[in-house]
Amino acid sequence: MSKMEVKTSLLDNMIGVGDMVLLEPLSEDSFIGNLKNRFDHNEIYTYIGSVVISMNPYKPLPIYTAEKVEEYRNRNFYELSPHIYALADEAYRSLRDQDKDQCILITGESGSGKTEASKFVMSYVAAVCGKGQEVNKVKEQLLQSNPVLEAFGNAKTVRNDNSSRFGKYMDIEFDFKGDPLGGVISNYLLEKSRVVKQPRGERNFHIFYQLLSGASEDTLKKLKLDRDFSKYNYLSLDSATVNGLDDAASFRTVRNAMQIVGFMEDEVQSVLELVAAVLKLGNIEFKPESRVNGFDESRVKDKNDLKEMCELLGLEQSVLERAFSFRTVEAKMEKVSTTLNVAQAYYARDALAKNLYSRLFSWLVNRINESIKAQTKVRKKVMGVLDIYGFEIFEDNSFEQFIINYCNEKLQQIFIELTLREEQEEYVREGIEWTNIEYFNNAIICDLIENNQNGILAMLDEECLRPGTVTDETFLDKLNTVCAEHQHFESRQSKNSKFLTDHSLPHNCFRIQHYAGKVLYRVEGFVDKNNDLLYRDLSQAMYKANHSLIKLLFPEGNPSKVNLKRPPTAGFQFKASVGTLMKNLLTKNPNYIRCIKPNDKKAAHIFTDSLVCHQVRYLGLMENVRVRRAGYAFRQAYEPCLERYKMLCKQTWPHWRGQARDGVEVLLTDLQVPVEEFAYGRSKIFIRNPRTLFFLEEKRRQCLEDLATLIQKIFRGWKSRRQFLLLKKSQVVVAAWYRRYAQQKKYQKIRCSALVVQSFIRGWKARKILRELKYKKRCEEAVTTISAYWHGTQARRELKRLKEEARRKHAIAVIWAYWLGLKVRREYRKFFRANAGKKIYDFTIQRIMQKYFLGLKKTTLSMSPIDKSWPAKPYGFLEGTHQELRRIFHLWRCKKYRSKFTKEMKATYEEKLAASELFKDKKALYPSSVGQPFKGDYVELSKNPKYQKLNSLVEDKVLLADVVSKINRANGKGAPRMFLLTKNNFVLADQKTGQVKTSVPLPDLSSVSVSTQNDGFFALRVKEGATSAAKGDFLLSSDRLIEIITKLHRIGSASADRNQIKIDISDEFLVQFKQDKVCVKFIQGAPKNGNGVICKRKNNRLLEVSVPSP
Repeated sequence: MSKMEVKTSLLDNMIGVGDMVLLEPLSEDSFIGNLKNRFDHNEIYTYIGSVVISMNPYKPLPIYTAEKVEEYRNRNFYELSPHIYALADEAYRSLRDQDKDQCILITGESGSGKTEASKFVMSYVAAVCGKGQEVNKVKEQLLQSNPVLEAFGNAKTVRNDNSSRFGKYMDIEFDFKGDPLGGVISNYLLEKSRVVKQPRGERNFHIFYQLLSGASEDTLKKLKLDRDFSKYNYLSLDSATVNGLDDAASFRTVRNAMQIVGFMEDEVQSVLELVAAVLKLGNIEFKPESRVNGFDESRVKDKNDLKEMCELLGLEQSVLERAFSFRTVEAKMEKVSTTLNVAQAYYARDALAKNLYSRLFSWLVNRINESIKAQTKVRKKVMGVLDIYGFEIFEDNSFEQFIINYCNEKLQQIFIELTLREEQEEYVREGIEWTNIEYFNNAIICDLIENNQNGILAMLDEECLRPGTVTDETFLDKLNTVCAEHQHFESRQSKNSKFLTDHSLPHNCFRIQHYAGKVLYRVEGFVDKNNDLLYRDLSQAMYKANHSLIKLLFPEGNPSKVNLKRPPTAGFQFKASVGTLMKNLLTKNPNYIRCIKPNDKKAAHIFTDSLVCHQVRYLGLMENVRVRRAGYAFRQAYEPCLERYKMLCKQTWPHWRGQARDGVEVLLTDLQVPVEEFAYGRSKIFIRNPRTLFFLEEKRRQCLEDLATLIQKIFRGWKSRRQFLLLKKSQVVVAAWYRRYAQQKKYQKIRCSALVVQSFIRGWKARKILRELKYKKRCEEAVTTISAYWHGTQARRELKRLKEEARRKHAIAVIWAYWLGLKVRREYRKFFRANAGKKIYDFTIQRIMQKYFLGLKKTTLSMSPIDKSWPAKPYGFLEGTHQELRRIFHLWRCKKYRSKFTKEMKATYEEKLAASELFKDKKALYPSSVGQPFKGDYVELSKNPKYQKLNSLVEDKVLLADVVSKINRANGKGAPRMFLLTKNNFVLADQKTGQVKTSVPLPDLSSVSVSTQNDGFFALRVKEGATSAAKGDFLLSSDRLIEIITKLHRIGSASADRNQIKIDISDEFLVQFKQDKVCVKFIQGAPKNGNGVICKRKNNRLLEVSVPSP
């Protein structure tokens, strides 16, 4: 299957009909039904030829992802299902590849999704065009201009929560590669009346609510604003908050967008100041004040808001106050000053607010244009995007609706003209005969409005400029006189009698039959809104403001450039801008997006047939379909047409070798399609009736089913044969493996049998040899046994003889001994009984003592003085001797140990002994210091070059040098200090520089105070009246506290001419800091954040040291 066949075509898998041109039968009901069917299935886009109909879904849909962008990129317009990306891609490729300037016209009524559609178009173009740092910057600026303009130009209405209240046309400029260079934005008719008054259920422009909700407290304070919406008269309260709109987040988005577009911080601040000034302006109220001449003069009631507004603008309060009370009229060389009554003052206030905001909006557009304009002067390609208000029919239609509907009439006129022109040009280009098409030409309505002689706008301008009393009623009378006979103009008071009894037409109204239907306009306010008059006094007052932006917005207020010529009216300006827009659009290739809203509830899944039908009518969509179908309903290039339908003819299937057009001719001839149903163009086939196309599609569907069946049959056969061959191959492999396995088993069996036989033979031979060896061994053992028995018999006989001989000798000796004993006992019997017991006892004791001393001699004893091991005593009566010997041995080995001491070791041990006497069982830190030798110099004072100067300043020998922490008397924090101790004084120096901070003679010390805890804090107490007592006592901390105080104590003990330094050990002692006595208190507590000892000053009289519990 070819590549084109697998793509999703406009005609494949479609819900309803994707192109209304192919709708059959064509009627208004079938048109609405097709839209509804597609809308219910979330298909919001439908084509009318090259026109896109967009339904607002009122919910997010997953059809705008990056994957969708890639799917529609560089694809034919009808290749995929309808989408706004297809139109954007077609326009972009035509601009890039064919060098045709493009414009995308987005129309529809308020709430139909025009603004969102323009965003999707711009985001798609930004996604598919080139990359690069500068290109990305331009794309980002173009995209970020939308949030700024939406904040200042959009508002919540009853029909749309983000309704554009101005028309926007953006020209995006591209280079020859299709990369964006910049853009130009044009705005049309900002609805500035919304600034001062909003209909019920609607809001003012978004920026007011965003500023009050999202600005920081500091910003609001600078702008003299409050977050409460109810404090501002220009803000409606019934719709101040809108569901789904986060004004605070939107404000942050706007600030970020302004920064990306290129606004400076001072420019942003100036813009916010003007927005705040408009809010303040709405709070200014007036009261009447009678004058001597009988006329009322307006005065400001509460001048606080006026004062704050003038402070924001840098304007003198009296200047603006006078402009609200007086009006100066200049005529040639004369000036006349008249007072304003309260109504005129309110009119002047509102006129100033509207002009201030509208001019600020125009300045914003111009400022954005400065940032996004193309920097190069090379020839540019242009794509225009028009997002303008749709046709509006309200219950109360005024001047704004009249102007908006006039613009839509012009757009409808150009739409019909360009559509017909495009259709005619394609027929001429393809060589197809053109048939004239009948359609409604709304040029007569445009002429009714814009005719320079008797058009409605011309008569309105004439009425505004003529002298005398001018009112809305005089304007209506003029219309009734001039336009009475016009077939599209209706008025109750005109000369046309058929409207005299039309009660649906009020007396102060006129009705115009637009292409979209009849619209009733209330004439009230037409003259004032067209005049758009701002008193010259207010312009001059604004020009006097000391504000950078105000002078740019009101240049006519410059006294040196006073222009007495009346400014152009709003209608004249809009007519001129619309004319310029139409000329611009006529130079470009048009692309249309017709936006439709499905319901008035702004809710998803609701389709109101009557509302959609009304929009279809006034957008002229049915007429568009009829124009498209008047000639040929469907056209397609020969190649894709042949590729799609080639399976319908045996001659073209599966491959056609000739030209595509010849293949299409063969195909249609074979299918017997009537000749009048199609025509051959130069590059396309044109099909007149959709039924013919549906006939081809039905035949293709049936053929595809047959082809699918054939493919399935062939595939199943191929799959079965493949399965059979696989099974056959598997059987061969399995058989081979089985035969191998069987032979292996047989071989293993034979091999095992051979091994068994071999093992039996070897066993028999081994057993035979073993029997022979055993017999030989038994013979040898028998000889040996017999010999052994014989030798044993002989030995026993000899032993028996010797024993007998020994017994005889022993008997003789025993008898002889007994005989000698008897003789002795007989000789010594008279004195032996008196001394025998004592002698035996002494002899026994002597033997025991001898044995005890010999045992001690054999025992190896340790020569270490700290070894307390000693052999156990053998008898209780030796307790005293045992302990005495132990003591004598300990004294002896201590003497031997001391004999090895040098002079330095002896001094060290004397210091250790002194430390034991001072701190043992008194200071918890002492046990940890016993095993640490007293080095004295811990900073290598003589070797460190940083301390050479300090070493030279100390005259005596340094006994101890270490880094200690000097406790700050103010907050209890420590600072590192060098501590040097000599025989005569101690010195505190800076650790980094070595500079001496304090030197105190030791005789000036009275005592040293330490705690009983496991800390290194000690206080050196200075004698009162001593030269060193000016700064008070010294509170220090050191890990070597035991060594420092021991050396201090020994220096005092060794000197005969000074008193010994007293050591005070207590958990609470007093320290003299200058004139204050501070109590240092030690408490036990858990360590915090891993810290050990913490010292804090609790008050002026207490320093608390927290020591971790042991």
